[in-house]
Amino acid sequence: MNVTEQINNIHMQYGGSDNTAPGCLSASKKLNYANGSTFQNAIEEKITVIPFTLNYKDTVGLFGAENIFVKINVDVIDSGNEAYSEPFWEALAVGEDGSIPDPFYNNALEDPITDLVPVNDFDPSDINNILPDQYLWHQKVSIDLTNLKTGNKYIDSWFDVRLYTKTREEHAYDKMYINKNDYFYIGFHARNTRRLPYNVDCTIGKEYISSYEITEDNKRYIAREG
Repeated sequence: MNVTEQINNIHMQYGGSDNTAPGCLSASKKLNYANGSTFQNAIEEKITVIPFTLNYKDTVGLFGAENIFVKINVDVIDSGNEAYSEPFWEALAVGEDGSIPDPFYNNALEDPITDLVPVNDFDPSDINNILPDQYLWHQKVSIDLTNLKTGNKYIDSWFDVRLYTKTREEHAYDKMYINKNDYFYIGFHARNTRRLPYNVDCTIGKEYISSYEITEDNKRYIAREG
């Protein structure tokens, strides 16, 4: 259908200036004013401590012209207060008030001021947030993407969020494994001409494991290197 004549009539009646209101860009075919982003000018985030959860709440829309891409740069330095298990060892759960119950063990009392020298056959404990890299080969960091949605099925059905590898290829799952020093993209996409609100969580580093520990079924989540 050719609507050129009708558009020209509207310009003659109301003037030839463009309508730059965000909610009208798609209908007025003035998408060059849309404030979206692409892979080339993606919003950038940097994560150095894992696990860490990013939450995104905003709006997106207008026939894809306002697709939003976020580039997540992951450069893991330490684990903050989180403990990751190593081969042959389990992570230690520490509660300041001794309130972590266990049916097989009694609570232990640790005094870092007096626990300085070996006692009997036991060395002093060394508690730190260093990642177990010396025991893990080809370390992988997990990425978990969760669309929390808005609670309105008519809005949520028109919104789509996806993971993309560093080679800018769409990842088929909401879970991905990347290297500990790597990056990936999140794409927020609207499939309607309206402004659509969204609520999305992305957790980096829920798992920190060796690539050799990833099961055959989970290997599909490993991001392609290119």
